Amino acid sequence: MFTGIVETVGKVEEISGKGTNVDFIISSSISDELKIDQSVSHNGVCLTVTKVEDGRHWVTAIDETMKKSSLGSIEVGAQVNLERCMKADGRFDGHIVQGHVDTTARVSDIKDENGSWVFTFELKEEGLVVEKGSICINGTSLTCFNVEKKIFSVAIIPYTFEHTNFNQLAVGSIVNIEFDIIGKYIHQILNRK
Repeated sequence: MFTGIVETVGKVEEISGKGTNVDFIISSSISDELKIDQSVSHNGVCLTVTKVEDGRHWVTAIDETMKKSSLGSIEVGAQVNLERCMKADGRFDGHIVQGHVDTTARVSDIKDENGSWVFTFELKEEGLVVEKGSICINGTSLTCFNVEKKIFSVAIIPYTFEHTNFNQLAVGSIVNIEFDIIGKYIHQILNRK
């Protein structure tokens, strides 16, 4: 489980394929601290560390993950938001994030608000987005506003802009979306009745 509070940004050093799987080699300030079999959020996607060496770590994404997330569009040199799983005795600063991407969204607008930024996103189809509710975008816990059927916005403060890959996004960029787990369970329960 994660909280959506990004620890650091890593750099994609290599990408290779093995059958339908894709291996990524990531360099970051936390790579040497990771352990094999550890779960790490990469742009909101929970991936298992398979190797650690010289400030880099290796992870593998299966075909299903590649289809559901934006990992298929990542190129060598890209920056990815990284978060290790939450410690049982840690503070819960964000919201409950599983690292299970529900869909992707496209950046439709970015407004510089003279001290912060408003990013607007368009989902492929209507999702579980609630006004003033939590959402995870590229592994970052954020609050939604201006919610319409497939459109919503989030505000990005300077710290988040500087310490995540939001500063790399442009209109047209594709991001990973994980809807709030509580909303997903409520939605499923109500749809069963």
